[in-house]
Amino acid sequence: MAAKVFESIGKFGLALAVAGGVVNSALYNVDAGHRAVIFDRFRGVQDIVVGEGTHFLIPWVQKPIIFDCRSRPRNVPVITGSKDLQNVNITLRILFRPVASQLPRIFTSIGEDYDERVLPSITTEILKSARFDAGELITQRELVSRQVSDDLTERAATFGLILDDVSLTHLTFGKEFTEAVEAKQVAQQEAERARFVVEKAEQQKKAAIISAEGDSKAAELIANSLATAGDGLIELRKLEAAEDIAYQLSRSRNITYLPAGQSVLLQLPQ
Repeated sequence: MAAKVFESIGKFGLALAVAGGVVNSALYNVDAGHRAVIFDRFRGVQDIVVGEGTHFLIPWVQKPIIFDCRSRPRNVPVITGSKDLQNVNITLRILFRPVASQLPRIFTSIGEDYDERVLPSITTEILKSARFDAGELITQRELVSRQVSDDLTERAATFGLILDDVSLTHLTFGKEFTEAVEAKQVAQQEAERARFVVEKAEQQKKAAIISAEGDSKAAELIANSLATAGDGLIELRKLEAAEDIAYQLSRSRNITYLPAGQSVLLQLPQ
């Protein structure tokens, strides 16, 4: 009797385990910020997009494909050419997410790795079609970034992608162009230095002219004074000069004055 009871319990437990496994395989979860597309083995990809939460499916017949619909960043490097035929290395940082309602079409036509397939190709296409020369890429970087963002957003929309932000993070040119820019900077600095030298020479020339004009004016004034006062001005200047010389000599301890017209014998050894 006990054996039959245990046997019944075992069968019930086995049936319960099988039923639990079936129920568990018929449930799947869609996390926050994600969406699910159902693939049916008999009808293919369903047009219905499943939202967040726990949902049922037919085991073995149906399979959920989960997509992340949150904004994700991706760096896309591109080597392209400018309008003036310079090689340019550009890196764009793109924040993208899929349009939830278009997930069945994205999965059917592109696949789960849609970002790997779409973003590099359309980025290269847009950057190669944007005709900017090297100087504009440097001096009008904000304008270039905005135009590339607008064109890239419009192009990505055809694939069911939303671009929340597009920014130009890296921009370098070829070796030849970089050397040419450096040479140009050196030439500009040399030109500035030469212009400074020329301006300095002009200022020195003006100073010399002003000094000569001052000397000429002073000579003219002196000549007029001599013509008016005669030799008196010269005698006055002589007296002033003699007075200044006498004053300077009187302050020196190595000078001895001998009165004029007198014989003064120094006590020299015989």
